Formats: sequence, structure tokens, C-alpha cells
Amino acid sequence: MSKSKDETLSEEAKAYQQFQKEKETKRPVVKNCLKAFFIGGFICLIGQVISMFYVHFFDFTEKTASNPTIATLIFITMLLTGFGVYDKIAQFAGAGTAVPVTGFANSVISSAIEHRTEGFILGVGTNMLKLAGPVIVYGVFSAFVIAFVRTLFLNWSGL
Repeated sequence: MSKSKDETLSEEAKAYQQFQKEKETKRPVVKNCLKAFFIGGFICLIGQVISMFYVHFFDFTEKTASNPTIATLIFITMLLTGFGVYDKIAQFAGAGTAVPVTGFANSVISSAIEHRTEGFILGVGTNMLKLAGPVIVYGVFSAFVIAFVRTLFLNWSGL
């Protein structure tokens, strides 16, 4: 708080602010960042292992193995979310589980599980994409804008 605002506060308000500072929970930022980094990296490592599995055993190329790899990661996330395991991992790792595609899959599947008692159409169907819908819309729109700008640039520059 700035000094000018601090001077206008009553003694009771100043005492409350001091009390609040003393009771505020100290957050272990570095520890949380390291957990997120390593768990997120481990999820990506699992994705890389799955991708190499598809390349070596199913004769995919490195380029074509990405789609089945993502589908497999989403399927594994669906199972772990359904059994309640992914939520415990996410609680431990924080943003480390939200950044990869597994975090996106978890948000969709969690909404579907939460609203299944309301029926498939009005429950699961309408609520499943409440969180993920804007991500899809903005992702598709951003991809369109970038592709449009790239196309204009390539056509104008003659490359």
C-alpha cells in the first residue's frame, strides 16, 4: 500500500493489515515451479515414449505418429480422470498437468463426469465444453489469423 493511503488509515485498519500480513500463508513459489516443471516434463516424456512406440512398432513416421500419440495421451487422461488419479496428480503438480494436452482433456472429461446425472444431452453435452469451448474457439481463430497473415506475406513477398 502506498504511503499516502497508509497515512489515512485508522489505527484499527493498520492493526488489521499487520495481523493479515502475519497470518498470510507463505507460498513456496520455487518449489511449486519445480514440481510443475518436472511433472509436466514427465508427461511430455511419456508422450515421447508413446510416439517412439508408434514409430517402431506400427511403422509410422515421426510426423504421422503425433496424432495417435495425442489420442493415446487423451485416452490415458480419460481413464486416470475417471478413476480420480489425475486430480491427485494435478493437485500435486499444479500447472505442470494443465499445460500439456492432458490438462485440456482432463477439463473436458471432468465436466462430463460432473454433469452426467443431468443426462447426456442437457448434462454432459451442454456442460462438457463450457471450459474447453473458448479454448477451441480462440485456438481455431488464432490459427486462421496466423495462416491468413502468412499467406498474405508469402504471396506479397513472392517466396
